[in-house]
Amino acid sequence: MAKFTFIDLFSGIGGFRLGLDKNGGKCLGFSEVNKDAIQTYCDNFNDRQSDNFGDIRLIDELPNHDVLTAGVPCQSWSIAGKNLGFDDDRGQLWNDTIYLLNKVRPKAFVFENVKGLQDPRNREAFDYILNRITEAGYFAKWFLINSHEYGVPQNRQRVYIIGFKEKKYLQKFSLPQSTNELSRLYDYLTDLPKPDFEKTKISSEILFGKSIPGGRTKFQKSDELNDFFLFNDIRNGHSTIHSWELSRTTKKEKEICMVLLRNRRKKMYGPFDGNPLSFEHFKELIPSIKKQDLSKLVKKGILKEVEYSFEINPKTRVIYSGAEKLVIEQKSGNNLFLNDLKNSKDIKRNRINFKVALESLKQKEVLKAKEIRYDFQNSKISSGINGINRIFLPNSEVFSTLVASDTNDFVATVNIEAQTPEEYKTKFLEEVVLNKNYRKITKEEALIIQGFPSNFLLPQNRARWMKLIGNSVSVPVIEKLGEALVASGVFEEKTNRSRPKTAKAKEVSVENFQRT
Repeated sequence: MAKFTFIDLFSGIGGFRLGLDKNGGKCLGFSEVNKDAIQTYCDNFNDRQSDNFGDIRLIDELPNHDVLTAGVPCQSWSIAGKNLGFDDDRGQLWNDTIYLLNKVRPKAFVFENVKGLQDPRNREAFDYILNRITEAGYFAKWFLINSHEYGVPQNRQRVYIIGFKEKKYLQKFSLPQSTNELSRLYDYLTDLPKPDFEKTKISSEILFGKSIPGGRTKFQKSDELNDFFLFNDIRNGHSTIHSWELSRTTKKEKEICMVLLRNRRKKMYGPFDGNPLSFEHFKELIPSIKKQDLSKLVKKGILKEVEYSFEINPKTRVIYSGAEKLVIEQKSGNNLFLNDLKNSKDIKRNRINFKVALESLKQKEVLKAKEIRYDFQNSKISSGINGINRIFLPNSEVFSTLVASDTNDFVATVNIEAQTPEEYKTKFLEEVVLNKNYRKITKEEALIIQGFPSNFLLPQNRARWMKLIGNSVSVPVIEKLGEALVASGVFEEKTNRSRPKTAKAKEVSVENFQRT
């Protein structure tokens, strides 16, 4: 086995280290600022606190090494965050990472980030990162890898940028073959029963036809019932549970909810990806509807009233400043739309609580609600309903992506057998939801789902260990990438840390990589 050295930037609890250690790597030090992560790292690898290089923004030198790894903080690019990219301080850490790459010049590097980094809305920033890597004299490719492809029971897509100082090694590098083993959650988690039946084959037209909106994931077959149920009011499908199915509602109330669900994304009701509907809109779609029908659904906590747009009083003499000024600047003509405030990057970047500023402007009679509409109380996909987002059945191939803020996802502790989608949902509600046959994953199971040893040392508090695991990389993915690095032959050549002087990889001075 080839021997090589590496530096572990943004090390977290050591996912990169576990994977590279298995391929003959030797860690020369790590960089981390989170106290829990530092303590956990040292406890599990018997390192000293002095082995921590500390805040990357303060690092100017690193020991010579062969591979630089970095799980650069992802919140700037994540759909779960505010998606501010380089407008967020954490996005600027890419500059510090590439600065050190250029200065120390290891043979290779592996950088990891969330899938959102390569999304079209972040493409300009992603191209900037790739160009800076090229300017540093490195040859790199990026890959979108799902941890499930390498034997992890988790649907976790991440961007990996892999680069070499010598072009020939990038040409020799190839992603390892994905693991073909078909495992289910009951193979990994402790008390889940293995089903003693085969799934019933059902027409894909019934499951995913126009009458039941909703798409498939890569883990669903077009002729099978889903392996998880989604608790959500703004999506629909044969395994979607809505709030009006969890409480007593009349046939007409259910009809009203389904009308809102089917129409809220139509452009005729507004320019946003999800528009509340006014009473007048409902009246066009359900002529018999009365305002009290909507009021009852509001009282039941299924719908909510929304001030959709505001009229700006041109006669008001107010000198705007701070948050109020920023809110007013989002206006379109003489109107201000609530969704414009929710989606404004200026407001997110300045960490403005637009609801407070909005209320102040209303009290000053600068703004007046122009249109009241009705939306679902549960209008955020990830929040779910009553604290539940998804419940995975024991025969699911994957669990959801583990995140730092814990998860509203659960596993069912019983199996469900059904012949039709209707029977499937009814049995799920009766046997799983009403009987509370579901639970959260344990600490040991979370470790397994990320590919860590189940005896890996972590804090006892759930919020603390969930944050550490959710922020980590999946160990089997790093192990496989480490194998591919070794197979390229990059570690068989003597170290040469001089900058290449070729036409395709031009020399770049450290001075051109000042931190910004």
